[in-house]
Amino acid sequence: MAGADEAGLRRGGGQPGDAMTAPYPNLFSPLTVAGLTLPNRLVMGSMHTNLEELPDGPARLAEFYAVRARAGVGLVVSGGYAPNADGALVEGGCVLAEPGDVARHRIITQAVHEAGGRILLQILHGGRYSFHSHCVAPSPIQAPINAHPPRELSSAEVERTVADHIACAELARAAGYDGVEIMGSEGYLINQFTAPRTNQRTDRWGGSLDNRMRFALEIVRGIRERCGTDFVLMYRLSLIDLVEGGSSWKETVTLGREIEHAGADIINSGIGWHEARIPTMAHMVPRGAWSWVTRRLKAEVTLPVMTSNRINDPGQAERIIAAGEADLVSLARPFLADPEFAAKAAAGRADEINTCIGCNQACLDHYFTGKVASCLVNPMACHETIRIQRPAGRRKRIAVVGGGPAGLACAKTAAERGHDVTLFEAADRLGGQFNMALRIPGKEDYAETIRYFARMLDKLGVEVALAASPSADELIAGGFDEIVLATGVSPRRPDIDGIDHPKCVSYAELLMEARPVGRRVAVIGAGGIGFDVSIYLTVPVGAREGDRDAFMREWGVDMEIARAGGLAEPPEAPAAREVWLLQRRATKHGQTLGKSTGWVHRLQLRRAGVRFLGDVVYERIDDDGLHVTVGGDATTLDVDTIVVCAGQEPLRTLAAPLVAAGLKPHLIGGADVAAELDAQRAIDQAVSLAQQL
Repeated sequence: MAGADEAGLRRGGGQPGDAMTAPYPNLFSPLTVAGLTLPNRLVMGSMHTNLEELPDGPARLAEFYAVRARAGVGLVVSGGYAPNADGALVEGGCVLAEPGDVARHRIITQAVHEAGGRILLQILHGGRYSFHSHCVAPSPIQAPINAHPPRELSSAEVERTVADHIACAELARAAGYDGVEIMGSEGYLINQFTAPRTNQRTDRWGGSLDNRMRFALEIVRGIRERCGTDFVLMYRLSLIDLVEGGSSWKETVTLGREIEHAGADIINSGIGWHEARIPTMAHMVPRGAWSWVTRRLKAEVTLPVMTSNRINDPGQAERIIAAGEADLVSLARPFLADPEFAAKAAAGRADEINTCIGCNQACLDHYFTGKVASCLVNPMACHETIRIQRPAGRRKRIAVVGGGPAGLACAKTAAERGHDVTLFEAADRLGGQFNMALRIPGKEDYAETIRYFARMLDKLGVEVALAASPSADELIAGGFDEIVLATGVSPRRPDIDGIDHPKCVSYAELLMEARPVGRRVAVIGAGGIGFDVSIYLTVPVGAREGDRDAFMREWGVDMEIARAGGLAEPPEAPAAREVWLLQRRATKHGQTLGKSTGWVHRLQLRRAGVRFLGDVVYERIDDDGLHVTVGGDATTLDVDTIVVCAGQEPLRTLAAPLVAAGLKPHLIGGADVAAELDAQRAIDQAVSLAQQL
C-alpha cells in the first residue's frame, strides 16, 4: 500500500504549501490514521446507490469509485453492507457475511487501489429500519417510517449479531478494504441500542448507559482485536438524534470517549435519525449547518473527528478545517455531482466544480424507489461503465436554442465531444427555469448550476448569444448540421371564467417580474411549482439566504443540546401571508414530490399556516375573489391575489417550419415534454442526445 499512498499524496495536490493547494492549505494537508496516509481531508462519504444489489454491481461500483479516486479524493467509504440477512435494508439486500462474497468486493478494492485511492467498507445493520418482514431491533418498537414491526433480539442473538459485525470486518479486510466504517448513527441498529427511545431492554444490553453502549463497544473492540491496528476503524456516531427519547449530550460524549478507548481511529458525525421531522441535508438546510455539533465533540475526544451534511464547496470545507471544527469533511452527494471535485479544488479551479444543489431527486429519491442512484446535475454518476462519453466521429456545427438546464447540458456535452456549438438564449441571462427556482427560499444553490454551465461553455469555446431568438429561416440559413430545440415552456392558463382578472398572476410573473402580491393569496395547483410558490409567499425575508441559526430556531433544534435528542420548541412566528394551496385531486397534497423532501415541504407549509384544499372545482374569478366548489360545497375565497401554477405548455414554435424545410430538429426538456417540469429528465435527455450527435 505504500506506493498507492505516495501516488495518492501526489494526486491530492502535492505537499502542503505547494502552489496547487494554496487556496485550501488545510483541506489538502495529509493525515495519517492506523498507518494509512490520507493525502487530504476530503472523504467521499457512504452512499447507497442500489448498484450494490445488481449482478454487474461490483464492476460498476469499481469504476464509480475509481473515477473519484483518480481525481484525488482522500478516502472513499462504500455504501452500507449488512453483516447478516436480518440487517439488510431490503429483502435480498447486500450482505457481506460469507467468504464467497469476498471475490465480488476485490473487484472494487483493486480498482480503487490501482487508481491510487483508499476505501473503507461501511457495515450497516438496518435494525427496525430494514424494510422486510424479518427485521429485528433491541426492543419490539415499530419505526414510524417502516410498515414492518421488528422482532426483539434475544440476548444470544445480540451476541451473534456482535460476532457478525466482527466477521464482516474480517471479510472486508480479506477483500482488500483499508478499513471499515461502523454505522452507529441515523437510527440504525447500533443507534437503536444506544438510545432510550428504542432500547427498553432489562438485560445486560439495556437500561443503564453502560448497558446501552455495550453493543457498540463490543463491536468496536472485537473488530480492533481481530483485524489489527493497521486497519482503519471509523465509527459513525450520532451526535444529535433530533428525536424524542434520543441520547443526551452527556451520553453522546461518554459514548464517543468510550469508542475512542475501544480502538476507533476516526469518529464520523451522524446527524439526526431518518424518522426525525427535521431536515438534515436537503436543499433548505444551510451549507455546513451541522459543523457546530462536530466542533463540540472534537473538544471532548483526541482522535480525528469528521463532519458531514450539506458541505458542497471546497472553500466551506477549508473554513471548517481551519476553524478547528473538524479534522476531515465528508461529502457524499457532491462527488455524485462532480467526480473531479478534489482535483479541481486542488488545482485552484473551484469555479469549474459542478456543485451539488441538495435536491435529492436523482440520488436519495432514486434509492428509495428502487432505482439506481445518479445525480440531477450529472446524469453520468453511477453509469460510468454504461454512458461512456467518446469524442465525436465527425465535427459538426450544432445550434442549441434555449439556455435553460436542458440546453446548457446539451451544449456543454456536445462541445466536450468536439463539436462546434452555438447556444441561443432569448433572455438576457442563462438558466431558464432555474432562474425562478433559485428565488425560492432554500433553493439558492440552484444558481451554482447556472454558474457551472456558464463557466464550462466559456472554457469549451461555445458561442453564446443572449437576447437572441433566431427564426426558423435564420437557423436554416446558418447551415447547422444539427438543431436542438431546448426552448422550454410557458405557464398554462387554465380555462377558468375570469382567469384574465387583474388578481391573477402566473408563477413566472410572480418570480421573474416581482409582481405585487396581496396579504391573502390563493395558489392554483399543488404540484412542485405550487409548493415552491407557497414557500416563497410564506417564508419571511429575514429567514432566507442560508441563515444557520434562523434555520435551527425554525425547526426546533437546541444548539445547546440541553434536552435529550437536541430538540427545542420551534417559536411561533406570524405568517407572512394567508395562503390557500388548491388542487383538483382529492389525494394528499404533494403526492408527486420527492420521497426524501416531500414531507419537509408539507411540514413547512403547515407550520406557516397554509391551508390545503383538495377536490376543488374552479368556478370563476371576480372582484370578490376565487369562487370554488370544494367536495361539493360552494365557497368563495376572499383573496387579493391568485397565483396560477396549473402546469405548462411546451414552447416549440420553431419545430414545424424546420420540419417543413426538410430538417429534423431535436426536442429536449420542456419543449419535448412539459407536463410537469422535471430538470432531472431534461438534463438526462440533453446529455443522452449530445452523446449521440
